[in-house]
Amino acid sequence: MKVVVYSVKPFENEFLAKANKKKHDITLISNSLNRDTVMYAAGKNTVIITDGDSITAAVIETLAGLGIKYLVTRSIETTHIDKEAVFSFGLKLANLPFYSPLAKNMQANADQVIKNLDLWELNKCVGKACVCAKNCTGAKDMKAK
Repeated sequence: MKVVVYSVKPFENEFLAKANKKKHDITLISNSLNRDTVMYAAGKNTVIITDGDSITAAVIETLAGLGIKYLVTRSIETTHIDKEAVFSFGLKLANLPFYSPLAKNMQANADQVIKNLDLWELNKCVGKACVCAKNCTGAKDMKAK
């Protein structure tokens, strides 16, 4: 997958690189995602954000127009994302079904983000990380897909 990761903190670089193992083409930038920085997603199919990025319908419309198919938040919360717009533009959305700011768990957070990419690349459900319009139950629905 071709991915841009917004709002990357310096300490996250190593965790994401280790989790990715050079599988996905990932661009890391420190800027948050907004109307002024959305152009960094051009040529990508996936955007990864944090709960510090406020994702409006206008940003989602632009992302969809750029060909973005997948959106991952590096957080449990999804209240910072206009989910109605995500679903209306047909994007798939995932979060972290768990999150820990503790240093020892930062690798697990990065691993989950990359696991979401791996599963989507295989056209599979991301399980408990799925935030979908169908209100699916994650792992249970993976068997049906």
